Formats: sequence, C-alpha cells, structure tokens
Amino acid sequence: MNIIIALILLLLLSTVAIAGASFAPWVPARKADISRIFQLANLKAGEIFYDLGCGNGRVVIYAAKNYKAKAIGLEIAFPFYLICKWQQIFNPRSIFKYKNLFKEDLSKADVIYFFGTPKRIEAKLKLKLAKEIKPGARIISYVFPIEGWTPAIIDRPAATVVPIYLYIR
Repeated sequence: MNIIIALILLLLLSTVAIAGASFAPWVPARKADISRIFQLANLKAGEIFYDLGCGNGRVVIYAAKNYKAKAIGLEIAFPFYLICKWQQIFNPRSIFKYKNLFKEDLSKADVIYFFGTPKRIEAKLKLKLAKEIKPGARIISYVFPIEGWTPAIIDRPAATVVPIYLYIR
C-alpha cells in the first residue's frame, strides 16, 4: 500500500517538474503585482483572457471576478490543476484546462498573460504568439521581456519591484 501511495505522489510531483522544464517553474504573481498586470492589460468585460501556466489559478479568478472576462487558465502540473478545479467550484466564471499551453489555440485571445523563463519564451512561445495572436491582442509578460519585440509599456515603478511588459500585436 505504501508503495502505491509513493508511486502516485511521484507521478503527481513529476508533472510539476515537467511543467518547470517545459516553460517555467511555478512562481506566483505577487498580490501587489496583480493590479499592475490588469492595469496594463486594460481587460474589458466579455474579452478572452488566458493565463499560460496558471499555477494556483489566482490570476484567472481575479480576471473573471473583477473584469467579467472569459478567463482561461492552462496548467500542465496536475497538482496545481487540481487546486484550480477546486477553486473553480467557488468561482464558476473561471475556466481551467489541464493542457500543455503549446497545444492551445490562442487566436481568439484578447489578453495573454504568462511568466516564462527567457530561454523558453525565445525557443517556443515567441513563435507561437507571432503565428496565432490576432491584431490588437495584448500580451503581458511577468518579469522577463520577449527578446526582439518592443514593449508598448514596461511597468516598473521602483527598482525593488519586478518589471511587467505589455506588448500589443
């Protein structure tokens, strides 16, 4: 019985490692930064908002609650996905998918938010965004820029806070 439990835990935790290796480790947006993110996003009711690698779902829930947006979170780490689905019970406007972000069609997105490592942004995400994003869509990158793209705004009110980049396609 202990071996079965250990194998299940190993399987669950391995999805967290896979998620970290494929795009980024889980680094939640600081609560103080969430309002900055949405100020840049200029999200409107009814728009489609994506959080790529949504972790515990906090940003998705914020978008759905405060902006009445169709807020979608994609998560490949199964333990985090389970947390999101639990929270969805109390926040039914939020949508969570257990899915690799690179396999989701983002062409209808109005706002895309993510935290990714520079290497993964450059190697994978940048090309996907360039191919799929509709004109006028807003892209919010938490902490790291998209190399080679010029941000419309870099929000960094003080040297002690992380930068947030806004790109408009």
